[in-house]
Amino acid sequence: MTERPEEERLISMKRRPEDQDKSLRPQKLSEIIGQEGVVDNLRIMVDAARRRKEPLDHILFHGPPGLGKTTLSHVMANEMGVTMKPTSGPAIEKAGDLASILTNLRAGDILFIDEIHRLRLAVEEILYPAMEDFKLDIVIGKGPAAKNVRLNLPRFTIIGATTKLASLSAPLRSRFGVLYRLDLYNLDAIITIVTRAADLMKMPMDADGAREIASRARGTPRIGLRLLRWVRDFAQVRAGGIITVEVAKEALDRQNIDYLGLDETDRRILLTIIDKYDGGPVGLETIAASISEESDTIEDVYEPYLLQLGFLDRTKQGRIATRRAYEHMGRGASLRPSQESLL
Repeated sequence: MTERPEEERLISMKRRPEDQDKSLRPQKLSEIIGQEGVVDNLRIMVDAARRRKEPLDHILFHGPPGLGKTTLSHVMANEMGVTMKPTSGPAIEKAGDLASILTNLRAGDILFIDEIHRLRLAVEEILYPAMEDFKLDIVIGKGPAAKNVRLNLPRFTIIGATTKLASLSAPLRSRFGVLYRLDLYNLDAIITIVTRAADLMKMPMDADGAREIASRARGTPRIGLRLLRWVRDFAQVRAGGIITVEVAKEALDRQNIDYLGLDETDRRILLTIIDKYDGGPVGLETIAASISEESDTIEDVYEPYLLQLGFLDRTKQGRIATRRAYEHMGRGASLRPSQESLL
């Protein structure tokens, strides 16, 4: 079977145009499903800022892609009744680009910076005084005649989002008042999210159908909603327009997504470790070369869910496929004593 590029996988973590359906996006904190601890703390922040009639403190969301960092940022703007202006780290190429954005903000506005870990150093240095003192330092002119001018900015809020907290510079990270990690959602939360979306789509779906879709969503709302759209299309064309467990199974089996949400790429990684390298330990670079994939992609995209399932373990010597992985892949061999000692 031909391997799909990451962006073409139905369970890809990467955002697609169809993922931007605003009609399915929560508008208030009361509509957010899952991430209860984070949401409760955000509610306190909003209430306190409203009482003081001040902007929110700067917030940094981090965690795997597809868990709602952008959605939460929109919700915070709605709760505060202010405008959110979105951008991303790679889009701000020069210090002048950031200066233009900052000087167009109004009091209380939220500047959302996705992939904030990808900001250039020169841009970061402009951001520091803007976040701390609401001042913007710009240089006018060139050479000996150049002079530094400090402009006052209205009090605003920056909400940053990153999937790689470790890649964020310490000076920038320290300027955020609060940092919240978003974790993978449990099954019940994904079931509720999928059920809510089906209701908004006016798509009939029974409880078992919702559970089947949610169980294959890898704990990620973005994937759960994408799977729902595919199952909806299948049901409307091939199954009388109703999503049942049988319809959901058939639709998702056609995409080679198994009952745990693994597709052919995930299975290829596991089988490479089990069959080619006797279960490991094997280095990440070796795995990447064996399946013709980038090591960063394996580490950032595939591994987190395999680790959560308990199918992989990271050791100093390399990756090891666990007994659960052997069982799921239908391999009867048990771990060697040397592997057991590493786990």
